[in-house]
Amino acid sequence: MSRSPLGRPVPRQTQSEAAAPATVEAQTTKTDPAGTDAPPSPPEASPRRWLIFAVVSVALFMASVDHTVVAIALPSIQADLGTGIEWAGWTVTIYSLGQVLVMPLAGKLSDQYGRKKVFVVAVILFTVASLLCGLVDNIYLLVLLRGVQAIGGGAFMPAATGIVADNFGPNRDRAVGMFTSIFPIGGIVGPIIGGMLLTYWNWRAIFVVNIPIGLLLLVLALLVIPESRTPVNRRLDVYGVVLLGALILGMMLGITSLGGKDSSPLSPQFLIPEAIAVVALVLFLRHASRGTAPFIPIRLIRGRGFGVMNLINFLQGSAAIGFGALVPLFAQARFGIPILESGTLMTARAIGMICIAGAAVMALRRTGYRMPMIAGFSLLAVGMVGICFPPPGIPQVLWLAIATAVTGLGMGLSVPAGNNAVLQLAPDEAAGVAGLRGMFRQAGSIMAISIATAVMARSHDPGATLSVVFLIFAGVIICTIPLVFKVPEHRGSW
Repeated sequence: MSRSPLGRPVPRQTQSEAAAPATVEAQTTKTDPAGTDAPPSPPEASPRRWLIFAVVSVALFMASVDHTVVAIALPSIQADLGTGIEWAGWTVTIYSLGQVLVMPLAGKLSDQYGRKKVFVVAVILFTVASLLCGLVDNIYLLVLLRGVQAIGGGAFMPAATGIVADNFGPNRDRAVGMFTSIFPIGGIVGPIIGGMLLTYWNWRAIFVVNIPIGLLLLVLALLVIPESRTPVNRRLDVYGVVLLGALILGMMLGITSLGGKDSSPLSPQFLIPEAIAVVALVLFLRHASRGTAPFIPIRLIRGRGFGVMNLINFLQGSAAIGFGALVPLFAQARFGIPILESGTLMTARAIGMICIAGAAVMALRRTGYRMPMIAGFSLLAVGMVGICFPPPGIPQVLWLAIATAVTGLGMGLSVPAGNNAVLQLAPDEAAGVAGLRGMFRQAGSIMAISIATAVMARSHDPGATLSVVFLIFAGVIICTIPLVFKVPEHRGSW
């Protein structure tokens, strides 16, 4: 005997009786990687969906501005607080580290307790931490507060993704894909604002500017976003979170220690944190496979389609996101380009991304996921190689802007396809899957930035060193292309 959705027994059908209904069901339902039937259709679209989209977009915009502004301010932070580049780089790294930990957890909490609750708490944390970051006077306290800020920033994406998926009905795939265009808008505004603030004030202003935006966002979120919740197991997997944190923190501390002049891969400062990271990795994978309600189930790590997409997201994060964070530093260290002008390079990248992202999102139902990912990764590699070899006769700033704009075109093509490729595998777990996707991308970014800044700290010519790093990033992206052919292809809506 089977059971109806209300729990009542339903007589077992004969083969002939079940044939016709099964045909209809096959057209209206989907099966997730765990083998369970998803709801036959997405929820109805909300009449306020575009207002809701605008509100959550403000949060994504704020987080995007904050990330690009801090990347530009690294030399100023280093000089003002009297620290090395490896610790100044941790103001970017710890933000990514916090997001790695928070994104999957925030996705699950959004599913459990409601998207709105998680979103509002994230806004409050981000705004308060921004205020405190603007008041600190030493690098260690700044890094700590940036970690707190990352908790809020990391929760924005999964909560917002779930909010959009809940309110856009049949067009939720396109609405979620349109988030791709929000981040580059912040990339355009952020470097310009950051360059002006750093030129005419100092680095503290880049945090203070978040406060009025955060207060406005809090009011709008409370008034506009509806309550939503998908009931699931309410047990919080603290053990899994601790293991993941030990894994990433141990790995990053070991890498950061290599930035010291007298450090060595055989020193205890490197070996002990890395050993802790290895043990944490083994325990984490075992827990994900055998634990009770792990916050990242093993099927979302290596299940059908998830395994290859997680690897692609990690490699894309290490090359593309890591590259973006280091471009202003490269322009200043290699060519002596002033802060304000180096910031415009991120603007050029964002413009390239915006120029193509919207069209790429609308075309996904026809193109599928593989073609735009392959084309996008190819453009990314071309732009990364180009930035390292400015030709004579062309102003350096102009050439660097052109090359970074090409990488933006590559991001605009590949990111929407990658976003929807993983979300389509389990569309009714949009918040959790979005958090997992962000976790792998940010983990790759952490790895890339930490290694690059550690190597730069030991280099006599940081600009030339970054040229080599960017060429390695281009190689990583090229090596990612064969993996795209293993991505489950899909055309049409989710």
